[in-house]
Amino acid sequence: MNKAYLLTGGNLGDRAGNLAMASAYIQQYCGTIVQKSCLYETAAWGLQDQPDFYNQAILLETDLTAPNLMEILLRIEYKMGRTRTVKMGPRIIDIDMLFYNTAIMETATLIIPHPRMQERRFVLMPLAEIAPQYVHPVFHKTIVQLLEACKDELNVYKIEQ
Repeated sequence: MNKAYLLTGGNLGDRAGNLAMASAYIQQYCGTIVQKSCLYETAAWGLQDQPDFYNQAILLETDLTAPNLMEILLRIEYKMGRTRTVKMGPRIIDIDMLFYNTAIMETATLIIPHPRMQERRFVLMPLAEIAPQYVHPVFHKTIVQLLEACKDELNVYKIEQ
């Protein structure tokens, strides 16, 4: 059984409801969700003139290969109404694959580990909640160590649930 760490996020509509719907689709089509972080809220990273995001980290056990999993995740985004008109723009849902086992791979459509996750507190904080001691296969540091070294100054708030 393969283990994939995912990050769901969105800043349009019912943010919490959209993340819950994405989790339900992931569970239905991709495998078994073993663990989920709390929801976290943060200002938009990159293109800043847009609503705040909710994000959640997910640990998924799956029989799918990494490319097949990514293909299904993109289909889930499409099914939920995701459009890709503005890079880093507002979106109803975004599903990123952060890690797949300890794989290091790069194809035309997929880079694992996610290439910029170590620069983003909104990724590292929810991930540290569910996988604090997971070792990044490129940087050879735990998620907690990456979070401590992260220079991103955006505030990330844990949503009480």
